[in-house]
Amino acid sequence: MDHRLINAIETALGWSGAEELGKGFVRGSLDDPALVSRIMTPNRLLDIAMRRSLNRPQFRCFQKGEEVHPAIYYTDSVSPRGQSIPMVNMRSLGRLLDEGATVIMDQANVFDPTMEVACRALQWWSRERVQVNAYLTTNDASGFPLHWDDHDVVIVQLAGEKAWEVRATSRNVPMYRDADPNATPSDEIIWSGTMRTGDVMHIPRGHWHRATRTGSGSGRSLHVTFGITKRTGASWLAWLGDWCREREVFRHDLDRRESADSAALTEAAVQLVRERSSADFLRAYEQEVALPRHVPFLDIFGSLDAVVCTTHFPPRINELGEAVDVVASGKKLTFAAKALPALRLLLSGRPVVLEQAITVAGTEVADIAEILVKEELCAVLTPELSSGYTGLVTNAVS
Repeated sequence: MDHRLINAIETALGWSGAEELGKGFVRGSLDDPALVSRIMTPNRLLDIAMRRSLNRPQFRCFQKGEEVHPAIYYTDSVSPRGQSIPMVNMRSLGRLLDEGATVIMDQANVFDPTMEVACRALQWWSRERVQVNAYLTTNDASGFPLHWDDHDVVIVQLAGEKAWEVRATSRNVPMYRDADPNATPSDEIIWSGTMRTGDVMHIPRGHWHRATRTGSGSGRSLHVTFGITKRTGASWLAWLGDWCREREVFRHDLDRRESADSAALTEAAVQLVRERSSADFLRAYEQEVALPRHVPFLDIFGSLDAVVCTTHFPPRINELGEAVDVVASGKKLTFAAKALPALRLLLSGRPVVLEQAITVAGTEVADIAEILVKEELCAVLTPELSSGYTGLVTNAVS
């Protein structure tokens, strides 16, 4: 999927692909000013908070280094029938932001179509799971104290400015579940400076960092952090643990008195490692991850006019002579070979207007699109979802 944001990030960081993720700290600037406000603005973030029932930890507020109790900026909205729905009290939140505070929206990709499309594009690019958090800081509020993340992050400064400090790791590639708590920060400062509108930064997993507006006076900062969780050797071994249950030798109770058990288990484990490599794990993960949420297609709502592929990772298209297999999200669909042009178009990750697609992929493209939508590999391109692609991803047949 060709995505304007990904192209801009690669250019800014001097990357030629996702292989650079996690390899080292790097920063740069987007050369497309119009792209910055297209991604997210402070008002759009607050509008999302106003229109939805959000709860901690999805939406949090911090002031003076401590989390503000939700009761201070949440109010139960009571319907005429007495139904109570927790909503952000925008008046109270406004007072906090006016005093100086930080608002955090976790998984903004769940609530905003542009963020959803950006994360999907980053997933197709990196072949890893991605989520995006948004951070709005006002006046001279502080941010989180010095900390490290258990995943790689790409940070895009969308409005205002914020001071950052990035340090080296004190433990190589630490993990969320680890043998060491990794609680002592490194003394080595890699970079200290100010991120301004349009700046981009990549902080690999385990690097200590903090950001603040303390001492900056009146103003604001909005940045989004794309968290990219890469799979590890430990992930592969956990996957093997699930596969071992296929073999009887691993299902038997362990016997402390039988030394033969240990030899048999070791031999079976070695055989399992040989048969199911880390490459097998990577392929299986991408093709088996659960389907994402989307608006269902129902004939009663109207005809199918436009679609887009919404799988977490690019579907695999296998040409088999007179047939074509499509493998994605735990499903395998088989089509006649003549469907290949339509499948390549519909599964490109770019929006497809079916009336236009006929000229490129033939009249059968509409029938194939309906199958892919019913199997949930593609989604109806609603106006809301379409807005997430506008200006960022071009139509597949434009």
